[in-house]
Amino acid sequence: MAKFNVKLRQDRHETDGIVTAEGAPGFTREPRTELFLLGVSNMVGEDAFYEGAAGRDARFRELVAAVAVADPEWFARFVPWLRIGAMLRSAAVVAALEGARAQVAAGVPGSRAIVDAALQRADEPGEALAYWLGRHGRALPKPVKRGIADAVVRLYSERNLLKYDSEGSAVRFGDVIDLTHPTARDERQGDLFRHALDRRHKRDNPLPVSLRMLAARAELMALPVEQRREPVDPAVLGAAGMTWEALAGWRQAAMDAPAWEAIIPTMGYLALLRNLRNFDQAGVDDAVAETIGARLSDPGEVARSRVLPMRFLSAYNAAPSLRWAYPLEKALQQALVNVPALDARTLILIDTSGSMHSAFSKDGTLRCWDAATVFGLALAARAHDATVVSFSNASRVFPTVAGESVLAAVRRFKEGGFFYGGGTETEKAVRAHYDRHDRVVILTDEQAHWHGSADVTAAVPAQVPVYTWNLAGYRIGHTPTVGNRHTFGGLSDAAFAMIPLIEAGSRDQWPF
Repeated sequence: MAKFNVKLRQDRHETDGIVTAEGAPGFTREPRTELFLLGVSNMVGEDAFYEGAAGRDARFRELVAAVAVADPEWFARFVPWLRIGAMLRSAAVVAALEGARAQVAAGVPGSRAIVDAALQRADEPGEALAYWLGRHGRALPKPVKRGIADAVVRLYSERNLLKYDSEGSAVRFGDVIDLTHPTARDERQGDLFRHALDRRHKRDNPLPVSLRMLAARAELMALPVEQRREPVDPAVLGAAGMTWEALAGWRQAAMDAPAWEAIIPTMGYLALLRNLRNFDQAGVDDAVAETIGARLSDPGEVARSRVLPMRFLSAYNAAPSLRWAYPLEKALQQALVNVPALDARTLILIDTSGSMHSAFSKDGTLRCWDAATVFGLALAARAHDATVVSFSNASRVFPTVAGESVLAAVRRFKEGGFFYGGGTETEKAVRAHYDRHDRVVILTDEQAHWHGSADVTAAVPAQVPVYTWNLAGYRIGHTPTVGNRHTFGGLSDAAFAMIPLIEAGSRDQWPF
């Protein structure tokens, strides 16, 4: 079982003059915890409601540099977890590179492995180099260079070259190979590296015989456009490494039902989830839709995909057909297997203030209050006795319905007027609704309004645990994180597993 940090260092304190963005007294955090909180909730390069992208990213870089040198062992565990456990790509890449830079300057070893571990998809070596070149220039420290080269050997394949080596990318596969000089693991990968260099530098060398998938793709590309609109054997598309995006461009026509039905067997789980609306608009056959629904709701597929619950809510909102509703609900339930069945009485407070309208997902389809709601209601569905409250300037108990699906409850929450959009009067909501509950869970951005107390959870007895999930990662928190007051950043399918670990007495442990 994973172990989590459940208690922040005792040197946390209220700082004179420190306030939240809405004027309430604020509390600073120990650097590792501030980095953890920001890392799991930071969409690099994007504004938050109270913090601009430039300032937020600068704070992240500064924290990375400080922690990477001060506690390199912790940092070496944090970065791989951020990428693989929390599934955050940009934050992990930036953390690995900025941490490596600081460690090299300080003479701290170990950053090669950290850089390698942060790169888990074949386009990420190029993204890492693009970030470094744009911020620090062409001088690559050896650990950065070798870490990227290690990832190249692990990730570069024919299929990935076809999928990710785009002419629209500033740094191509060939550029990465040129700059990092990876050593191919076998002769076939050596052929691939040489071909990547040839295509980057527009050399007219013949395609190596060993690269059969690239040859199959070339055969398809040679077909006249008028022959590309006929249905194609899924096996032929698969042998050519054809993705749905590549198929759409190759056909030079809208994706109709036969085209979708030809590519669906080779589509990945997330690609299926993102295209439900497109399947409906094209008129994909109900029998095919049944196979898609079966894949989406298959427990093994859900586990392997590691798709976060918010994705299912996003797909549910986007897909116009009810034929997806039940598979998505089943899939969401499968994704929530780590939500604990809490005993006793639990108060769940969902912040629906205006600042929670900030984007939670990069494409803007989910807001922070969407994420807070889906997790809050999922936790309530699994709890023995839960009180769910929406709060802003006003607050109101959301009535739970026995046996109701999480997605149906989210829709009822939204349609029932539980999204307020005002200020963040957290203390007022806690005082109004705490009634001898055994624990309190607050889903918020922590930007509480001043309401007369130095701690928004002061109405909760000290022996009762209060768990705050900060969905935005701001520096200043709304409560001191000591004793039975715990603050975490972001949300994942394993986030709520922290609660029983804390209550079982696990202390001073991180999820890595």
